[in-house]
Amino acid sequence: MKPYHSVFFSSIRLLALVLSCIALPIQADEAADVSQLLRAGKLGEAMTKADAYLSTKPNDPQMRFLKGVIQRSSGKQPEAIATFTKLTEDYPELPEPYNNLAVLYAGQGQYDKARLALEMAIRTNPSYATAHENLGDVYARLASQAYNKALQLDGANTAVPPKLAQINELFSATNKGQRPVAPAASSTPTVTTPASGPAKPAVSAPVNAAAPVLAPSASSPVPIKAAADNNGTGEEGKAVEASVLAWAKAWSSKDMASYLSAYGKDFVPPGKLSRSAWEEDRRKRIVGKTSISVKLDSLSVQVSGNKATVKFRQQYHSGALAVSSRKTLELTKNGERWLISKESTGS
Repeated sequence: MKPYHSVFFSSIRLLALVLSCIALPIQADEAADVSQLLRAGKLGEAMTKADAYLSTKPNDPQMRFLKGVIQRSSGKQPEAIATFTKLTEDYPELPEPYNNLAVLYAGQGQYDKARLALEMAIRTNPSYATAHENLGDVYARLASQAYNKALQLDGANTAVPPKLAQINELFSATNKGQRPVAPAASSTPTVTTPASGPAKPAVSAPVNAAAPVLAPSASSPVPIKAAADNNGTGEEGKAVEASVLAWAKAWSSKDMASYLSAYGKDFVPPGKLSRSAWEEDRRKRIVGKTSISVKLDSLSVQVSGNKATVKFRQQYHSGALAVSSRKTLELTKNGERWLISKESTGS
């Protein structure tokens, strides 16, 4: 019996989110110029300009990310893999390079490597929806391979073909009618590259054409709005806000005792890590940095009994890296203290 084949990864995305999430004011013009050249398909010029910038600032994460996108768009898959791999080593807190590695590995049919890269992206940012979606596609492809192997070993097994057919139908429906979309200056288009064969699924690759969103410099003060008085719980709201600001201050000063004590016993670490493993991972990520600045803007506090939800924009700076992201903390009151019970990004 011939194995079933289907087109996978029509929805997997090679994201240039670094343009909106990793913003360095000192090089905004250069990044915008390279992005514009990339959008226009002038890959050679884009690479020349990126290399010229990196010759003076070789560690710049944003331009290195753009270089990886250019390499991938130029068909230089090994070079792109090397670029994104090095980014994951130098900036392990960023999920986007892991996601891009997964796309590249998937394009080569290396689905186990793609799975591992996506799991790292999700471990870094459990709220990264794209990585979750892509991981689902990887699992489906791995399931297809396993079912095909089962049929090779036992062609009389009548339970397997319907399962393969369901996977085949699922992705055929996803791919139906998709066409390449030309980049537009004011949007983030998706350019779908058709598969060249059964083992080389299509890869959808949005290129962010918008100018980067600039994060404030580490020395710029970031205003913090007072917590709202929610249903007469103003005092509790202020206490919750104070706990969150103390957490950010401990993080900035690399005071690990105060930072870790801000998390309650009911806090569930991301990625199925044990509490001790998570704490060790946080120590490595925080103490090893030369300097850290964590600023919070536009806090919104909601209190209900002994539970509270705080939403805000977080400005993180460490060396040359600047990351601006939305964040949500859920806290539970324990005695007189409000402790973090859940932490998510992007919500």
